Order: sequence, then C-alpha cells, then structure tokens
Amino acid sequence: MKLKIADSASTQYDLVSLGEVMLRFDPGDQRIRNARSFRVWEGGGEYNVARGLKTCFGKKTAIVTALVDNEIGRLVQNRIREGGVDDSWIKWADDDGIGDTARNGLYFWESGFGIRGAAGASDRAHTAVSQLAPGDIDWNSLFDNSGVRWFHTGGIFAGLSEQTSAIAAEAMQAAKKYGAIVSYDLNYRPSVWKRRGGKKTADTINNQLLRHTDVLFGVESLEQQPGSLDGKPFRDAILKMVDRHPHLKVVASTMRFARNANVNDWSGLLWQNDTFYQGLKLEKLEMLDRVGGGDAFASGLIYGFLDGKILEEVIQYGVIHGALTMTTPGDNSMVSRHEVEAFLHARNPGISR
Repeated sequence: MKLKIADSASTQYDLVSLGEVMLRFDPGDQRIRNARSFRVWEGGGEYNVARGLKTCFGKKTAIVTALVDNEIGRLVQNRIREGGVDDSWIKWADDDGIGDTARNGLYFWESGFGIRGAAGASDRAHTAVSQLAPGDIDWNSLFDNSGVRWFHTGGIFAGLSEQTSAIAAEAMQAAKKYGAIVSYDLNYRPSVWKRRGGKKTADTINNQLLRHTDVLFGVESLEQQPGSLDGKPFRDAILKMVDRHPHLKVVASTMRFARNANVNDWSGLLWQNDTFYQGLKLEKLEMLDRVGGGDAFASGLIYGFLDGKILEEVIQYGVIHGALTMTTPGDNSMVSRHEVEAFLHARNPGISR
C-alpha cells in the first residue's frame, strides 16, 4: 500500500504534531544532584519530530499543545519560535499563581559517561497539556481550512492522562477524514504509564490508537548484541505488528545496542509492501547526547516520504539524521540537510571547509 500524500501547494502545513513540550534542564558534565547551573532546552517526543522536520529539512510544521500563560510558558513558546515551528495552535491556560490547577512540564536530564548510564527526572504532573480534552481544538479548521499533509503523535502524549488518549484519537480520526497521513510513535515510557497501569494499559491504549494509524514508529523493546545489526529480531517484531494491524502501510524502527553510555551500535529498519529496507549499520557510533535520536529518525523518514524519495533512501535519511542529531546537545536536531546528504553520499565524516 503506497502512501497517498497531499501536494504541498494545497496545504499550509507539511506536518503537525500533537504532544507535550517541556523545558529540559541540562547540568552539562555535572550530575543533577550536584549541579549549580543548568542549560535550558525545549523538547518532547512528538514536538521533536516537528522541529527536526523544520530546522533540518525546511518543511512547514506546527505543534498542537497547551501551556500555562506565565513566564515559563512564554519561555517555552519562545524556544518553539526559535526552532521555526508554528505556535498558532497552542492552547493557553490561565495561571493561578502557584501551579495548583495547571503547570508547565519540566524535566532534568544528565548525560551518562562510560559505564554510568544517562538519567532523567521528570516534573510534569498536572500540566496544562495533560488536561487537553476532546473538543478543545478545532480540528476541522486545522485539517480542512489550513490543510495538513502529515499528522504525528505518540505514546508519550497518549500516556499523560485519559483525556490525552481521547484527544489523540479525536485528532487522528479528523486527520484521516481530511486525507492527512497519520503516524504514531509507540515510545513507551514506564514513568509516564506507571500511575495508569503500566505496560498493560499502554498496550490497550496503543492498540486502540493504531486503528487510525498509517505509519508506525517503533516495536517492542528488543535485546541486541554488539555488532548484531542484522535486523532479524526487528523484522520478526514488525511482522507480528503488521499481522495484528494489517491496515498499517509503513512500520519503521530504530535498531540500537548500547555498548556504553556514549557508544552505541545504530541502524534502522523500514517495512512497506511486504519488503524490508535497512539503513546504514553504524557500529560503535559515538554520541554526545542520545536524547531525541529516535525522533530525528522519524523526522528523517517523514521528510523522505514527503519529498518522494525512493524507499532505499527514505530509511537512510532516518538513520543518518538520527545519528547526527545524537552528536549535538539537547533534544533537537542541530544539523542541516546538506550534512545529512553529504554523509548519505560520501559516508565519511570528514572535515568540511
């Protein structure tokens, strides 16, 4: 089944994402518990896809989210604007002064080193976005009047609350109604789903939302061995997913083995029309910051589809964009399409003068 993607001339947006945008506090080479200062980034699984597609590939993107109208919320908004993502669809919640009724999400992330793994701590309960509910967003105006080629959301947003699961379904159905491609990233996070019943509840909700999905990112977590990027476990997992959800048109997954906190084996796999396409096998890939690699993989693939690339290239855009994104700090892509394509063609990270 081939993806039928609307022409860019007839739509305002190439992609719209629905998800939470948080502030990330990064202590640099320090640990969270010992830090005296932090760098601040914005990030969020679904948002990162929209930002990467805009900043690296120049596509028109927007984010649907909710923020509290205070200085923290406006800081997040300014970071979104810096990334070039349209913020017109932010729903603003009133500030009660202390964050009792709604707040903006924060998370703290320390990079690991060697045998010490990376670690994170979230502070995201009762956020404005977790209170988004069906009827809060005018989807008809977004998808019909504005026009959207591709809609993206995922399991992180769906896991925030019962309301977010419901509004994700509402949005996905509206996107399908108006002809947008719908993608969904499983992105299972134990901390997000813990209070809602864990993996069992996540699987139930994901299976419901996959009914409205064309393109799926991610499969069940798999154990990999060093240098074993042959993809067979992932092929088997993808085929099981397609067997359960035969309407899926595309399934794609990163393949990663963590040798230590800074060195991973990395590749990716794409399935369409009963055929698999595997990306470059990057063994012993050195990383500066692994957060956002999977989101960059997704935005690279989406770019390939939006621009009509052949499938052998589509998977490479995902793998290379994801790999390069993990060489820079923060959640978001800081690389250019030129850098992605230079590596795609030369496969050599030489000096550019």
